[in-house]
Amino acid sequence: MYKGMTVKPPFFEIGPKAYMYGERVLKLAKAADEASKKHDVRIILTVQPSDIYRLAKETKRVLIFAQHMDPIPVGKGNGSILPEALKEAGAVGVILNHAERPMTLADLARAIKRADEVGLLSMVCADSIREAEAIAHLAPNIIVAEPTELIGTGQTSDEEYVIATTSAIKRVNPEIQVLQAAGIKDGRDVYRTIRAGADATGTTSGIMKAEDPEAILHEMVAAVRKAWDDLNRQ
Repeated sequence: MYKGMTVKPPFFEIGPKAYMYGERVLKLAKAADEASKKHDVRIILTVQPSDIYRLAKETKRVLIFAQHMDPIPVGKGNGSILPEALKEAGAVGVILNHAERPMTLADLARAIKRADEVGLLSMVCADSIREAEAIAHLAPNIIVAEPTELIGTGQTSDEEYVIATTSAIKRVNPEIQVLQAAGIKDGRDVYRTIRAGADATGTTSGIMKAEDPEAILHEMVAAVRKAWDDLNRQ
């Protein structure tokens, strides 16, 4: 676990995947900057490697994460994504083991170690409670509890799953932040997920496929803040 930086909950992650890039993702990043400041919620934006440098330079509050990296040292590795290169470009973290870019447990362990070495936060996806527990023993900074079968469906994890996965991860390592995702499509989904005990939530389709991505971004980030405040008033 990289100790040089902490993402304080509640926070929100936006995963453009390959839907947005260049000027379009820059527009979204600037809207995320505004929403982050207005609602005092940190926002992670996981972007294409080619967009990291520009977005890191042109935003102030958004946390720019890479969509993947390979656990390789400086040297050979044509076509691979080098951890040091991501850090140099301005990334502060990396997402690993997404359902669309799965990794073996051995490669995942090496990648988390390399992230720690170069100073990148590691955010690792898990598609079941059992996998989340196994990954927790590798001590990433954040675990994304995201059942693969719900990704992009508009159907969210139920409250029981949110509570069970969060508890399982925290029992192994209470320092790991838990992001509950999959199927988040509007502010109501965001509110319910944070109220169930997640440190964070996030979305791809909910924003990428919206008629007005910037408007739904603001709605979701506002819901994160309201849910967190309501939860902590109890």
